[in-house]
Amino acid sequence: MTESFLPRINGVTNSVCRLAEHLAARRHEVLIVAPAPGPARYADQPVELVPGVRLPFYRSFPVGLPTGRLHAALRDFAPDVVHLASPFVLGAGGLAAARRLDVPTVAVFQTDLAGFARGYGLGAATPLIWGWLCHLHRRADRTLAPSTPVLAELERRGVPRLALWARGVDHERFHPRHRSASLRARLAPDGEALIGYVGRLAAEKRPDLLAHLSGIPGARLVVVGDGPERQRLQRMLPDAVFAGFRTGRELSELIASMDVFVHTGAHETFCQAVQEGLASGVPVVAPAAGGPLDLVQAGHNGLLYAPDDGAELRAAVHALVADPVLRMRMSRNAHRSTQGRGWDVICDQAIGHYTEVMYGTTPHEQAA
Repeated sequence: MTESFLPRINGVTNSVCRLAEHLAARRHEVLIVAPAPGPARYADQPVELVPGVRLPFYRSFPVGLPTGRLHAALRDFAPDVVHLASPFVLGAGGLAAARRLDVPTVAVFQTDLAGFARGYGLGAATPLIWGWLCHLHRRADRTLAPSTPVLAELERRGVPRLALWARGVDHERFHPRHRSASLRARLAPDGEALIGYVGRLAAEKRPDLLAHLSGIPGARLVVVGDGPERQRLQRMLPDAVFAGFRTGRELSELIASMDVFVHTGAHETFCQAVQEGLASGVPVVAPAAGGPLDLVQAGHNGLLYAPDDGAELRAAVHALVADPVLRMRMSRNAHRSTQGRGWDVICDQAIGHYTEVMYGTTPHEQAA
């Protein structure tokens, strides 16, 4: 059960796709329930589509409406376990159906909806959002948190049966070998250091902070991504390169060709973009909040800044731009810091969690 799926591309969709691929490759049967519109099959597995609506404060995150077909679809598929990806509306229906069918559930806390609501000026709604999310996760047989800060927050709010489950990274797509001299020559014809941002250009990602990076000597800003804030940002940053939305080899080369990877979002439960930057061998400058705290080791593979301090962000980026030796050392450390985090490892961990809620034992005990 996923609140978001293809053709929408975001962290929730990405993790669901990688997990479905992994399960199918290991001969498990998968049914994906997701908001319409979307594909009828994925990884040669069926997709059950339900009506989708967009949240008023987070337009890029449509959620599915649980209909009468939901219970029938689960009953007919007869699952051993139900995975709830970022449950909110569809996930609530999936949780209720699973409980009626006596099927164990694993819920993944993946999106800080309350934080995004505050970012859109709906702070008054955050207690209600948190109350609903905690209600859902307390009813699940296990809740998986993507980072230690999120794990601690959920524990503080009284969510039981918690475990840590991070996100994987594709080491083929995100690797220093994709660094391109020809691309760098086009983007930085005078040999400037490339400061890169990769992500959705929307209010919840706070790309306005990029304005603090304007005019750093010897540097050029490259913005990869699209969204409702793009035109305004282009007016704010006339000297920046706006590459638009990119995927595949183009994205691999763009990230690996950067010298400093910057992230501005303060409500990331994990932050896959930061991990992909690190895997590509690029030092990361990220806010000291949420998921990046698990990924960025300050002074080792990047630097952290106070989330709302634009001057501190600029100082951190300037320090890396001005010191090529430091950047090179952090670049090597960045790539090494993501070793052992491939999707195969992460997805096998998910299967381990499924096994535990299904049988009440660890995978090792079950195998024995």
